[in-house]
Amino acid sequence: MILFALAALDAVFPIVPSETGLILAGLLCVVGPHLSLGWVLTAAALGAFVGDNSSYALGRFVGRPVQRRFFAGERGRKALDWARSQLDKRGGLLVVVGRFIPGGRTATTFSCGLTHFPWPRFAAFEVVAAVSWSLYGGLLGYFGGRLFHDKPWLALLVAFGIAGGIAVAVEGVRRLRTRS
Repeated sequence: MILFALAALDAVFPIVPSETGLILAGLLCVVGPHLSLGWVLTAAALGAFVGDNSSYALGRFVGRPVQRRFFAGERGRKALDWARSQLDKRGGLLVVVGRFIPGGRTATTFSCGLTHFPWPRFAAFEVVAAVSWSLYGGLLGYFGGRLFHDKPWLALLVAFGIAGGIAVAVEGVRRLRTRS
């Protein structure tokens, strides 16, 4: 229940440490008999899905004051038009990748709602984002706990390497797509 709440709140309030909670819960599945990895992954994915949809709904239904305050002028309208065009071109990729960026998930999901990105399309990509995020964090904690029980510094280096590898792969795919 705590992990569900962390994941849901983090989508709206980016200061909530959902990744830390998820990795810790995955680790606790190894060292304690009270947590099931399946339930940890499910709670995290459901919390992420609920939270991201809450942020989307805030953007869609309550975002007008934000739009009037920050996007009222010519420059603001251009920024919103740019956001709409980016979501039209690569909305699914932005939703999935945004889930892995603290603060980025809030900006992406809120912008999707504010620009009236179609909710069925958003929800479909959000399922992929929430499940992949849950698997990444939960399994990182779980396998890290199993493999690096006595080597915490090695675990930290491997975690940074994996995160860096994902970032490089995503950027590589983005560059390949823009060339074609």
